Amino acid sequence: MKKATGESVLISQLIHTFLSVYVPFQQGQSENTRKSHETALSLYIGYLENVMDIKPETLDSGCFGRDMVESWLLWLRDSRGCAPETCNVRLASIRAFLKYLGGKEVSMLHLSNAASGIPRMRETKKKVSGMSRRAVQALMAAPNTSTATGRRDLALIVAIYGTASRLDEILSLKVKQLHLYAKSPYVTIIGKGGKIRSLYLLPKAAAHLQRHLAEFHGDSPDPEAYVFYSRNKGRRGKLSQTAVDNRLKMHASIAHNLCDDVPLGIHAHQLRHAMATHWLEDGLNIIQISLLLGHEQIQTTMAYLDISFEQKAEALSTLEEDSIRNTPKKWKANGSLSAFCGLNPIAQ
Repeated sequence: MKKATGESVLISQLIHTFLSVYVPFQQGQSENTRKSHETALSLYIGYLENVMDIKPETLDSGCFGRDMVESWLLWLRDSRGCAPETCNVRLASIRAFLKYLGGKEVSMLHLSNAASGIPRMRETKKKVSGMSRRAVQALMAAPNTSTATGRRDLALIVAIYGTASRLDEILSLKVKQLHLYAKSPYVTIIGKGGKIRSLYLLPKAAAHLQRHLAEFHGDSPDPEAYVFYSRNKGRRGKLSQTAVDNRLKMHASIAHNLCDDVPLGIHAHQLRHAMATHWLEDGLNIIQISLLLGHEQIQTTMAYLDISFEQKAEALSTLEEDSIRNTPKKWKANGSLSAFCGLNPIAQ
């Protein structure tokens, strides 16, 4: 293999620091976000190597030009069969990396500017399937509360629905974020981008969480323990989303016999959507719901709830009123471009 150029080595190093330092620590992004960026970069580097025949010694800034990124997006759609939504997520990751790259190397700043002009693929909007109050009640009646696991599952369902939080927000919840004995019990949620919001709990929801805490965390709970932890990993290990998904579907199959409104293919996000819908039915305005959901833009909430034109107009009216040296040198032992960039290759 020919010797890699200074620019190719620099790009490889910056990919490493972007994923291992910048995203998780300087940006404070979640592990899921970091993995999403890593997958996108692995796909991009794999495309350069396997489709465009780029080698470590020929990797340079030109490999990240707008034309190349656009051809990669078409390859994702046409050759890998990725949906427009997936392509747009991958594009966002490449843009994030190129913005970081430009911040580190002024000579490469034009790459980020060019990539920002790439249009997103048109997505087919998918309406989240809601759940009636009766369906939610049936789901909550499904867990076998004579077992510890059943009681935990019920507390988890109550927590997701009662706060309308994202599943990862609930699974990332630590004991210190619960304030169950305050005059008005509430929970502190850390949302996307590290944004914090406080959500008040109704008495029944607070009572479920109090019982869960007493049973699973004892008299002196560890403030740093996860509220819903993995029994295999211990109290400082998060319960996985896959495990929750499996449990929810099991309970849904039972609840469906009591209420056919309960979707058999249920996922946790439907509970979040159901609570938001029920807030709307109870008279909360769109702005209040947007804050409770942790949406940055009120338009997101409007689309999320699929509200009427009249409600949108009313909401808008209300709104108007109111580190490089530690880069693994894998490329020395393996001539592939993915290894050179410290990325795990993804099957093309």
